[in-house]
Amino acid sequence: MNYELLIIPLAYILDLVFGDPQWHWHPVRLIGKLIERLENKLNTAKLNKIFCGAVLVILVVGLTVFGVGGILKLARLIHPFLFYIVSTLFIYFSLSIKALAAEAVKIYKNLESGDIQKARNNLSLIVGRDTLELNEQEIIRATVETVAESTMDGIIAPLFYAFLGGPVMVWVYKVINTLDSMVGYRNERFKEFGYVSAKLDGLLNFIPSKITCFLISVSILCCGKRWLDSLKEAGRYLLNGPGVNSDAVEAAMAGGLGIQLGGANFYDSVAIHKPFIGQAVEPLNIKHIRQSVNIAYISSALMLIMGIII
Repeated sequence: MNYELLIIPLAYILDLVFGDPQWHWHPVRLIGKLIERLENKLNTAKLNKIFCGAVLVILVVGLTVFGVGGILKLARLIHPFLFYIVSTLFIYFSLSIKALAAEAVKIYKNLESGDIQKARNNLSLIVGRDTLELNEQEIIRATVETVAESTMDGIIAPLFYAFLGGPVMVWVYKVINTLDSMVGYRNERFKEFGYVSAKLDGLLNFIPSKITCFLISVSILCCGKRWLDSLKEAGRYLLNGPGVNSDAVEAAMAGGLGIQLGGANFYDSVAIHKPFIGQAVEPLNIKHIRQSVNIAYISSALMLIMGIII
């Protein structure tokens, strides 16, 4: 039997059952600490920041490929079955299906019970924007936007790269995505230093974003919602470049749910205005959080099935 065929489905099931393990030796945490240390050394005023940002990417990606590839090679030398186990674990660690749903549902329950302060606190754990002054509708909008974007970069893209190139390729993607989340901001400190990380993340998410839009629309059809509106809203971004990856998947979600996303977000008290996405057929309601989570789950299952078939 070719056990390699079972690696990605088993990793997917592990994530659904156990979620993202919160332990010190999680690969993302180790990579995050590496990025933090290298950034402190490289992000100085003495050298060209774009060049130093590129050096950071090369170092972190290179070390990760060396580490993941080396561990897999050693596992194969010990026993082929150990190689399959380690490969499954590496792909499992790259997924965040259950974790995404759990965080979104926490916020849903906070709002359902009327505890808006706790909802703000829990939202702050999954978004970069300021949350202390957000009202209920803004919390719902931020949560749905995060679920849509995380469906792309936390579920569909990792599965895509896992099917394309196995554990090593999926961790190249995860490294670039982590780099973007840590240094890809457009503030004074990172707008030049994080330029290469942000551009690479956009390129790596370009195809997964299109796949995610399609899967969200199909998932919305399965839920009996506005799938044609989902396709229509996502289609506005079909021919656009990597700079609108997040907008495209948010548009697919917004169109399907009949809500409007986008608008002003505050980061360190500075307003960043995003274009409005979708049509406000319905006012934002906490039910839209639950619906977006269901769509994320269905999209993940469709991606798994599609990857196995292809």
